[in-house]
Amino acid sequence: MWDYSEKVKDHFYNPRNVGTIENPDGVAEVGSLACGDMLKLMFKLDERGRIADVKFQTFGCGSAIASASALTEMVRGKTIEEASKITNRDIANYLGGLPQQKMHCSVMGREALEAAIANYRGEKVETEEGEIVCKCFGVTDKAIERAIKENGLTTVEQVTYYTKAGGGCGTCHERIQEIIDRVIKETGGGIWRAKPQQKRMTNIQKIKLIEETIENEVAPTLRKEGGDIELIDVAGDKVTVALRGKCSQCLVSGWTMQSFVRAKLREFVSPEIIVEEAKE
Repeated sequence: MWDYSEKVKDHFYNPRNVGTIENPDGVAEVGSLACGDMLKLMFKLDERGRIADVKFQTFGCGSAIASASALTEMVRGKTIEEASKITNRDIANYLGGLPQQKMHCSVMGREALEAAIANYRGEKVETEEGEIVCKCFGVTDKAIERAIKENGLTTVEQVTYYTKAGGGCGTCHERIQEIIDRVIKETGGGIWRAKPQQKRMTNIQKIKLIEETIENEVAPTLRKEGGDIELIDVAGDKVTVALRGKCSQCLVSGWTMQSFVRAKLREFVSPEIIVEEAKE
């Protein structure tokens, strides 16, 4: 159950600057449809070197749309140097805050802006050169390290919330923890601390969050392909679901169950979630 600010809702229901720009000065695309979130950002400078026009296109949740919309409003009228100083926390703060589970949307916005500026300058984004730590979502060690430093992350769960790393199969959790430990050691523990996580959910809260995640994050994608999903049971961290429609007969239903459904539930509910398909 996520508590969205009125500003997040406004930018979701009434997104600003959606579309494309012909012959943009800077353009970039981050994320991917396979990961569930994608953002394309482009801008045009005026004769004074300020961002006169900025547009975006995105595929993602309400927070992704709101974050991209807010970002375009934040950079308009700024110089490249001024825009380059915007952080993911600036985007979240502009929106009146984002739920911890949705902070990766603000990070995606910052990444898109950084990549578009690099495109304008003819440079390469630093995080593109890192080692892939999370193969499920293609997140590098440099991206994880930067998120830890900029947001004061101290747990694998927090890293997942901010970067998606570790939100899929979970095999990279140990490597993520190593990066966290190294950064904390290198900085002497002096990194900015994120706000404490919310109290542990009750069973009723967890079930409601699972239901919301399936309905808002999983089902829409499956329905576009003529399929659907039904929540059958929740027992602790074990979630039993059934694929419906075309998805139930699809040859890659196993991949859908583990690499998409499980990944979404681990991302938005808990990294400990186990997904099983109902035997009917």
